[in-house]
Amino acid sequence: MSDLSSLKKQTHWSLYLSLTVLLPTRDLWAAFPQDYISLLSQWYCSLGQCCESGDCRITNNITGLASDLQLKLHGQHLAQSVVLKAVQGFISNPESNKPLTLSFHGCSGTGKNFVTRIVADNLYRDGVKSECVRLFIAPFHFPHARLVDTYKGQLREAIRDMVLRCPQTLFIFDEAEKLHPGLIDAIKPYMDHYDNVDGVSYRRAVFLFLSNIGGTTVNDVALDFWHSGQNREDIGMEDLEHRLRAEAMDSQGGFAQSELMSGHLIDFFVPFLPLEYRHVKLCARDAYAARGLEPDEGTLDEVAKAMLYIPKEERLFSAQGCKSIPQRINFFLP
Repeated sequence: MSDLSSLKKQTHWSLYLSLTVLLPTRDLWAAFPQDYISLLSQWYCSLGQCCESGDCRITNNITGLASDLQLKLHGQHLAQSVVLKAVQGFISNPESNKPLTLSFHGCSGTGKNFVTRIVADNLYRDGVKSECVRLFIAPFHFPHARLVDTYKGQLREAIRDMVLRCPQTLFIFDEAEKLHPGLIDAIKPYMDHYDNVDGVSYRRAVFLFLSNIGGTTVNDVALDFWHSGQNREDIGMEDLEHRLRAEAMDSQGGFAQSELMSGHLIDFFVPFLPLEYRHVKLCARDAYAARGLEPDEGTLDEVAKAMLYIPKEERLFSAQGCKSIPQRINFFLP
């Protein structure tokens, strides 16, 4: 974004804040002629900051979310269903008694970050770049245990500031298993069942925690279903969620020791299943399509065969999921 565009955006937002502060009630509007109000409304909308939702940064496109999860996410029927229902239910209930807190679990490359982007893209006009979205990467933003007290203050301030600036916020914590337990406990009140914390309500916030915890457990369950001749689509939340919760409680790191777990504040532990050969082919197809290309089945097979599969005996699951597919297809381009 250019400096001019950024300045215009800040100016429009300042104007919006000014209007909401100066014109807070219908009684005040009644003092102005209707023609004047109409002209003022048209002028404000001409700035591109006027929309039906009341805040153009927030789109809450549940139809788009459902479509993207169905068409773009491969091999993840549980994540597809749970994320859609959880987000849809939260968005449709303005009187929710707590923020929505989801914890994504699975091995690398299975789609945790991908689903996070899909959620952001459909809830916010600017996706993950929105002023209402904040990403924290545990080892990058909070690398030193000795500075945990400093990080606590910074994290609290960042969350409070965003909630004050945006009526619906999305906070993403990647590599969450590496968070210091003190950090998680510092923000635990914001995810609890409080009307407000120090005069600020956090009930319209969404917290997503992304973790590799439980990846092996998820893989073992999927492998057991395969050995028994059952379809992976028959795997239910009842087969995995309680195991993920237990593993998170027993794991090393911030999750196990935090009040987030003991206080049962995570609404859903969402499992991401290991991806099979057929799913890798679909990922390759999407990667080619993103470049405007239509590969034949032979090319897709070549890409999929180039991946490493585990376990060693069955060679059933892609060891990297679909993570490196967009880069790997470069090798197969003419």
